[in-house]
Amino acid sequence: MQTNISNKFQNNPDVTDAENILRACVHCGFCTATCPTYQLLGDELDGPRGRIYLIKQVLEGNEATVKTQQHLDRCLTCRACETTCPSGVRYGRLVDIGRMIVEQQVPRSFLQKTQRLLLRKIIPYPRRFSALLKFGNFFKPVLPAALKRKLPAMPAPQAEQAKAVQTVAVQRQARKMLLLQGCVQSVSTPLTNQAAARVLQKLGIELISAAKAGCCGAVSHHLSAHDEGLDFMRRNIDAWWPHVEQGVEALVITASACGAMVKDYAELLQHDPVYASKAIRISELAKDISQVLCDKVLCDIKLTSDNVKCKGIKVAFHSPCTLQHGQQINGLVEQILEQAGFTLVDVEDPHLCCGSAGTYSILQATLSQQLLNNKVESLQANKPDLIVTANMGCQMHLSNAAGVPVRHWIELLDETLEV
Repeated sequence: MQTNISNKFQNNPDVTDAENILRACVHCGFCTATCPTYQLLGDELDGPRGRIYLIKQVLEGNEATVKTQQHLDRCLTCRACETTCPSGVRYGRLVDIGRMIVEQQVPRSFLQKTQRLLLRKIIPYPRRFSALLKFGNFFKPVLPAALKRKLPAMPAPQAEQAKAVQTVAVQRQARKMLLLQGCVQSVSTPLTNQAAARVLQKLGIELISAAKAGCCGAVSHHLSAHDEGLDFMRRNIDAWWPHVEQGVEALVITASACGAMVKDYAELLQHDPVYASKAIRISELAKDISQVLCDKVLCDIKLTSDNVKCKGIKVAFHSPCTLQHGQQINGLVEQILEQAGFTLVDVEDPHLCCGSAGTYSILQATLSQQLLNNKVESLQANKPDLIVTANMGCQMHLSNAAGVPVRHWIELLDETLEV
């Protein structure tokens, strides 16, 4: 695609990245076939090809409008289009840059500004989020039905106590890996990382948490507060770096959305003279828990199809967009679960987003609910006993509509492993 970037953007390194991405696009239209919002709305401007055209217009000096902003806001950043693009267009990076430029040109309403500010000032901070969650659950009986559905339940104390009894005693191991605790995940689904620690402990791997590490930066970054997002990334790198220097083998991440973001640190901090090289190393070390296990688990842990604990249990696996499109990891979780003895049922259109997409379920509630209903219908079509996923956001979102339990897959593995 030919471009003629406006002079006012000539010294912007992000726009230089955007121009390179735009030039890779040949407008073939393969992306529209896998775009969830295009399938729902049937509008070219609510598909990747149309949004690319809108961004190109803005970068070439045309005025951005509220309509431009709306079409970009409706994008889930699921990156399914990247998976099907024959030209390798890095659409996710492009749409984030486009949103940032449009955000600077198109004023938002007071309500939109307030909503986005609150999301940025609450979600990335576990104490604030925990307090809000407790407050919301206390008043849950009197809340409107639509709001009730969006409110995740607090972890049951009984379940936590039962799980604590089963916790493998932490032993010092020669092999060490970092663990990303996350922000929302550490509050809403704390059992996930506990399960991951137990599984890796059985493999002789000790997980270490860096006390000062926090939110991966995704919330701020995807809400066009890029400088704020970069600050989260720098703080994490500072917290992790002493452990990196001591030789940790990997940075283990159990939330695929966080994994996708951390793997992008190298690209997002490429223009930072202080952090660029460190960001490259962090992105290299970042591994989804399935990647850590895929080579080791089949050899070092007894996983057999005769496992009586799993016999007859039918599982529907929801592969998050951030796992299959963002990180391009496909088939690893399914392989591990099948080897453990679970029966995986077929899921129609597994490439489509569930509608969670970080803050999307709040900011684009109507579209998100449509996608959720479609996804739950496809996941439950073959009557699974439970649904498993690889991302905390998808887990909470699917739980709002599913008729069966929704869990993180590592918890299932934890319950069935034998060394």
